[in-house]
Amino acid sequence: MNAQRLRNALVDTLLVGTVVLLLLFFYAPIATLVAFSFTSSRVLTLPIESFSLAWYGELFSKPDFLPAVRNSAVVAAVSTLFATVLGTAGAVAWIRYRFRMQAAFRALTFAPLLFPQLLLGVVMLLWFSVLGSWLGFSNGLFTVIIGHVVYITPFALVVVAVQVYGFDETLEDAARDAGANGWQVFREVTFPLLWPGIFSAAIFAFLLSWGNFYISYSLAGTARTLPIFVYSGIAVGSSPIYPALATLNLVPALLLVVTAEFLRRRALKRQSSGNLAS
Repeated sequence: MNAQRLRNALVDTLLVGTVVLLLLFFYAPIATLVAFSFTSSRVLTLPIESFSLAWYGELFSKPDFLPAVRNSAVVAAVSTLFATVLGTAGAVAWIRYRFRMQAAFRALTFAPLLFPQLLLGVVMLLWFSVLGSWLGFSNGLFTVIIGHVVYITPFALVVVAVQVYGFDETLEDAARDAGANGWQVFREVTFPLLWPGIFSAAIFAFLLSWGNFYISYSLAGTARTLPIFVYSGIAVGSSPIYPALATLNLVPALLLVVTAEFLRRRALKRQSSGNLAS
């Protein structure tokens, strides 16, 4: 009995230690990055001798920083809108309907996920180069948006598909039996229960678009997004303004993820209460 308890204790200790090491492996670099953003030294070394907010001020003083942020925001917002709408429609068609060539549809859905971003960016660059010579346009934010939509739509589809798969269709039947028309069923039942998945997909798509470098760099032409701004700066030397930029990106991203998780949990509670009521 004592030997069994000892083995269980050793297994528990091993599992807990593994989890702790994994958390340290993932989050120690992030914590170090945040700490470097507050150093007063230009050299990124540990230990940090003194702290300062000067690098945040220098970041905002760069003339090409805010235009890069604006371009990334426009690209991410527009790409997220189209990718979420297309992904939601694809997820509903994928889960709730049966049609011919459905296997081919699913294969085509996952095709962009199989391409490395660098390869996908190069292929789309060649495609837009040929198309631009025919139609007389050059690469810019418009081509970046198309490239991002192609890349992030499958991710949005998969996230929404999980929500659609867990959707209880008897709730819609109950609403119809109560006299609701098609629009009322969608507005009062379907969309509120699918909304957490749609919102999570939109957040995921936005973050993928916001931080994408390879496709943006391949298709942006002379335009600059935030990842291109970072790459251009790091190419000439490291600076604490980039840890400061990473810290500024981290806080909103965490807030978005926490909000998505809160909405997902609330939707699960609503769905479970609806199941009990029916």
